[in-house]
Amino acid sequence: MKTVSDYFGCNVFDDRVMKSVLPADVYKSLRRTIDEGKKLEPSVAEAVAKAMKDWAVEKGATHFTHWFQPLTGITAEKHDSFIEPSPDGGVIMEFSGKELIKGEPDASSFPSGGLRATFEARGYTAWDPTSYAFIKDNTLCIPTAFCSYGGEALDKKTPLLRSMEALNKQAVRILKLFGNEDVKRVTTSVGPEQEYFLVTKEMYNKREDLKFTGRTLFGAKPPKTQEMDDHYFGTIQPRVQEYMKDLNDELWKLGVLAKTEHNEVAPAQHELAPIYSTTNIATDQNQLTMEIMQKVAARHGLVCLLHEKPFAGVNGSGKHNNWSIGTDTGVNLLSPGDTPYENAQFLTFLCAVIKAVDDYQDLLRLSVATAGNDHRLGANEAPPAVISIFLGEELNGILEAIEKGIRKNAISLMISIDAGTKACHEKVKRVQSFDKVWANFKRYSDAKPDNYSMKLCTKYVIVPKINDTEEEIIEFIRKSKENGATKVAINVYNQLLNNMEYEEGLLNHLYNLSQCFKREATRNDLRFILFPNIETVYLRLNKPFLD
Repeated sequence: MKTVSDYFGCNVFDDRVMKSVLPADVYKSLRRTIDEGKKLEPSVAEAVAKAMKDWAVEKGATHFTHWFQPLTGITAEKHDSFIEPSPDGGVIMEFSGKELIKGEPDASSFPSGGLRATFEARGYTAWDPTSYAFIKDNTLCIPTAFCSYGGEALDKKTPLLRSMEALNKQAVRILKLFGNEDVKRVTTSVGPEQEYFLVTKEMYNKREDLKFTGRTLFGAKPPKTQEMDDHYFGTIQPRVQEYMKDLNDELWKLGVLAKTEHNEVAPAQHELAPIYSTTNIATDQNQLTMEIMQKVAARHGLVCLLHEKPFAGVNGSGKHNNWSIGTDTGVNLLSPGDTPYENAQFLTFLCAVIKAVDDYQDLLRLSVATAGNDHRLGANEAPPAVISIFLGEELNGILEAIEKGIRKNAISLMISIDAGTKACHEKVKRVQSFDKVWANFKRYSDAKPDNYSMKLCTKYVIVPKINDTEEEIIEFIRKSKENGATKVAINVYNQLLNNMEYEEGLLNHLYNLSQCFKREATRNDLRFILFPNIETVYLRLNKPFLD
């Protein structure tokens, strides 16, 4: 019997397929386009088109389509066959790089928001290579953006891709300031949960309102609905379980990471949740998921209702988006770590997200202000009109402390450098950014107004046998002093706490080190502060240690 891993993504022209069918140089060039946004060369497009066509034909495909998302709320596709006439009266199967990267469907009948007159309504589709092509119903579907001749967005994908690129550009810029020279790209990820109702075809056909509007417009409330909360996470009925099994198989073949399924709050309501993926891929796959859900339901004598509020008086169907930002080096920028109060990078991105939600809440509200979603009120649901951010007690306390510090002009900026020389910094950080980090720090110091009391601090985490020499620490403190630092934080690497002898010797060593800088220094010149799992020594450089 085949396992899921045997057939997962079998209908997707994914990285595994590309690596096996494309020449090595073409594959590497395409990966640079996908991963780094590099320009797609025409010769690469030709090679990819040929390999994609051969793979699709072998799978039984006869047509291809530029699969896009106009402003209709659903996907659109125009099918063209691969056939071209041959001199002997037969046909050959052809697919060019030009056909892969660009299409020109008639845009006159799609919504455009009044951007242009009908006779000017030319529209163009452009291949999105970051979202894998797939086969559906014997047709090779190529995810594309849809825009006008002048570049105006006529779809949902184009603004999404532009926003992802804008976020990438600014996030990488900020990360460089924190010394992350190895980061080349920042992407957002999302895992959209999909709630839905299942009703029998026979009952559905009796309700004209459901058929024409997707929701009931009148009717009596049943004697029992969701009052007992017994449907939520309840035992899944056999007929529904068969539907879910069939649905999973179809989605897995299309590379959709369908992960979780369960009964939802309302009777006959259920949920499917995927594993998160890059935002534009997750969006494409959610559109595909909704289409497959309805097709599979029909095979089981059921109808899948995707309206946000098909029945009054019970829960509607939300689409909860679990959203985050991450780097191509595997760092989740919204992960607070063990010590969020010390994590300046995390706090910077957290505050940026909070400010964005506050400044652009009207746009966020507009993005969910559909006719269906505005009906989704009541019961256990949060009204869509309410936009809020819940941080939790710890993060809320940290931000409140920062806000109070700003009011008192008592904020500290701390940058972790962990080395006194260029060679050691490269060994610790594994990037060549030593001079740039110090230059950025000096720029902060020079730009600080004289009447502003923000403390500029540098941080040094001592790692055994890498940067624990006295010479390295002394040079780090010298550079901190020269570049305007008012305080130096020297931390003992977490794992050293299991070695109390090393820790005690190191703390004494640091105290003795301070004596070298100022002979009359007392233990009051060093403050010992115990953070969770980290012993920290603060050297206050506003005292003349280096004189």
